[in-house]
Amino acid sequence: MDKVDRINLIFHNEVYKKYLEKNRNCEKDRYFCLHDLQHFLDVARIAYIISLERDINIKKDIIYAAALLHDIGRWQQYEHDIPHDEASSQLAVEILQTSDFTDGEIDLITGAIREHREKDKNSELGFLLYAGDKLSRKCYDCDAFKQCNWSEDKKNLDIIY
Repeated sequence: MDKVDRINLIFHNEVYKKYLEKNRNCEKDRYFCLHDLQHFLDVARIAYIISLERDINIKKDIIYAAALLHDIGRWQQYEHDIPHDEASSQLAVEILQTSDFTDGEIDLITGAIREHREKDKNSELGFLLYAGDKLSRKCYDCDAFKQCNWSEDKKNLDIIY
């Protein structure tokens, strides 16, 4: 199977769509950053660019899969107080299995999803997710900047990493 097709298998997966909808419903009145498809694609594209710039040898479809799934369990954090990195990692397994990813690739991707909130001590893929996630947030131009409870060092105040 073509590697791009695996990404579209994720995108068209009914379970994936259900989780996107759950995120959307939980964040329908949210004033701050959203955890939606636009965010996931922004993270994927930024992470892939960083991988090219830094000569990190991770396949594009692995980066995109990780990015498309890294916050898919955000709704579980809202509904059940489960940290979204843990929830997303667990929810990603079934979607990856039905999208033709190998057990080794699933371990790599779910491990990076669990790491994506940490700045240090990450795998290469975890670093790419962290960096892409941070750079995708336009804190420097956000209407909710002053109301945001993120610390100044967590906010993205730059346009390049």
